[in-house]
Amino acid sequence: MQSQEFDRWAKVREQGMLRYVLFRGLLCYGLPMFVLMTFVLPHPRLSAVQSVFLWWVLAGAGYGIGMWMVQERRFRKVAARS
Repeated sequence: MQSQEFDRWAKVREQGMLRYVLFRGLLCYGLPMFVLMTFVLPHPRLSAVQSVFLWWVLAGAGYGIGMWMVQERRFRKVAARS
C-alpha cells in the first residue's frame, strides 16, 4: 500500500465499515449485479424478488465486507511498519 492509498483508506475507515459496505458493496457492486443478472442474464428459476435478495443484498454485502477486510489488512500491515 503506497502513501497515497494509505491516506485515502485512513479517510474511508473514519467513515466506518457500515457506510463502506452500503456504498461500495450494495450500491456500487450489488446494484449493477442485480441489473445485469435480472434483466440482461435472467436466471430461469429465480423470481425478481429472489434475484434482488441474491444479487443485490448478499453479493453486494459480501463484496463490501470482503473488500473492507482486504483493505484493513493492508492498512494495518503498513501502519505496523511505521
